[in-house]
Amino acid sequence: MKKMFLTGCVSLLIFSCSKKENTPVDATSSETTNISEAKSNLSGDQIIETLDCSGCHAVNERMIGPSYQEIADKYSEKDMELLASKIIEGGSGVWGSVPMAPHPQVSKEDAKKMVEYILSQKK
Repeated sequence: MKKMFLTGCVSLLIFSCSKKENTPVDATSSETTNISEAKSNLSGDQIIETLDCSGCHAVNERMIGPSYQEIADKYSEKDMELLASKIIEGGSGVWGSVPMAPHPQVSKEDAKKMVEYILSQKK
């Protein structure tokens, strides 16, 4: 019974941590360019709002993943590249056994804006 419940929870987490929008696969399409340009004009917190981040993270409360404050307390500006890569590529093992889903639709520039916002939450 516990095994079925745990399997269901993990499946739900993976599903809920997937991207919200259907980003076109063709990187040369004008729709992809328009989405990328629109996000590039947003601040880090605004980019976070367009994604599925709030399903697993909150500013000051641990949920499925760590709070932004916990992340900011653990990392610094020198970890910008590492954290931006984790947003894009996903990751696991640092905050527990639940992996963070990759977000390949996020550009490196936008991921860095997101990290800047997260690090600004330091207590």
